[in-house]
Amino acid sequence: MSEDVTLPALGESVTEGTVTRWLKSVGDTVEVDEPLLEVSTDKVDTEIPSPIAGVLEEILVGEDETVEVGAVLARLGDGSGAASSDDSAPAEEEATAEPEVEEAAEATSQPAAAPETEEAPAEKEDEGYAEPAPEKETTSEAPAKEAATPAAQTAQQSASAPKPPAQPKQPAQPKQGGESASAASSSDPRYVTPLVRKLAADAGVDLTKVQGTGVGGRIRKEDVVAFAESSKSAAPAPAASAGTPGEPTPFEVSELRGTTAKMSRLRKVVAERAVASMNSTAQLTTVVEVDVTRIAQLRDRVKGDFHSKTGNKLSFLPFFTLAAAEALQSFPIINSTVDGDSIVYPESENIAMAVDTERGLLTPVIKKASELDIAGLAGQIADLAERTRDNKLLPDELAGGTFTVTNTGSRGALFDTPVVFLPQSAILGTGIVAKRPAVVKTADGQESIAIRSLVFLALSYDHRIIDGADAARFLSQIKNRLEEGAFEGNLGI
Repeated sequence: MSEDVTLPALGESVTEGTVTRWLKSVGDTVEVDEPLLEVSTDKVDTEIPSPIAGVLEEILVGEDETVEVGAVLARLGDGSGAASSDDSAPAEEEATAEPEVEEAAEATSQPAAAPETEEAPAEKEDEGYAEPAPEKETTSEAPAKEAATPAAQTAQQSASAPKPPAQPKQPAQPKQGGESASAASSSDPRYVTPLVRKLAADAGVDLTKVQGTGVGGRIRKEDVVAFAESSKSAAPAPAASAGTPGEPTPFEVSELRGTTAKMSRLRKVVAERAVASMNSTAQLTTVVEVDVTRIAQLRDRVKGDFHSKTGNKLSFLPFFTLAAAEALQSFPIINSTVDGDSIVYPESENIAMAVDTERGLLTPVIKKASELDIAGLAGQIADLAERTRDNKLLPDELAGGTFTVTNTGSRGALFDTPVVFLPQSAILGTGIVAKRPAVVKTADGQESIAIRSLVFLALSYDHRIIDGADAARFLSQIKNRLEEGAFEGNLGI
């Protein structure tokens, strides 16, 4: 009994998908909900789980093939379908070999002097030789009959010279090797994604010492981070040698040098949309510098309590997102979209968060972000980011965004000029928070230079409907809100 695995509906507007990688091979045993393959759509890359427990009998759609929703991708069953063709040849040969073995047994039983105990090792030898299927397939009837004559002669000589028991032959190694190679190609725990490999190189982690917690023991980003943190806490600080220049930090040489790779479906979609957006909109960027020292001090005071109560780390990003959600309510033109010659103002602020994954850039959406506090935003950001990187997002979680926040500072950038993706009209880029000297006013109204935590915020927008003054007013409200640092009542703990 076989069951079809079909391409499910992965969102309202998703009509087709591309098979990017099969995680299992024909003949592999799978459990219920165990990932079978990876599929890429216009909105999300996701894994298709097995609907039943059984054996993968047939793969109908190969890698890099695109099919419509509802198309049959593979068939699962009890293994009889996949094994029938392989089992037929050994079965026939075993049936052919049985009379030959009987003839040899009759020839051996004729000498009365041969003890019965001598026949047991001979039977074991026949059983051991018949066990590996590959050797059986290469054995013809003629050699089998020839082998019976020496066996009879040996049995006749056994009365005068006792023969040691024959050792059973071991199963053929090539078959086992083939099975392991097939399994390694689909779910080899030694496979490490480029993102994880780069993270390990940056952290100085030896991947051979890391225990993977992913599917089939595969090493994930979280495994590398946890190993690096445990190593730092366990390893003593190296003594600095005065006057001796340090060794340069080793860098990774990519395997992609000198190669040509086909674009993934997600990369092609991002490329097409980026070009379409740049060609159909008038984009420019306005940048402001914000002093977030008070927020940094607040974080230092409450981050321990915040983590214990919410389970999430308190970063700057929820503060930026909250301030942006408030400003979007004051200046809805930043949250608007163009529909022909009309401007549409959404009734809620659905903020998309740009997430960097090994597959490319994805933007899951925080629905009704203006209704959330810092704890709510931190939880949504952490959850969406993790599920995006682990291919666990639902397609609808990538739709409906009215504004985007991208944290380019997470990679150390001061600021950039992010690209607005249609149908949205604006995107906010947050740079790295860094301590720098700045001019501040003292309590007596004088000016002095102090070390402050500063960040650049860059707003890219569609100049067709958003003027520079609109962008400046929007950014000014965010700047004032952040510099006040009055978020105690918004923490949600």
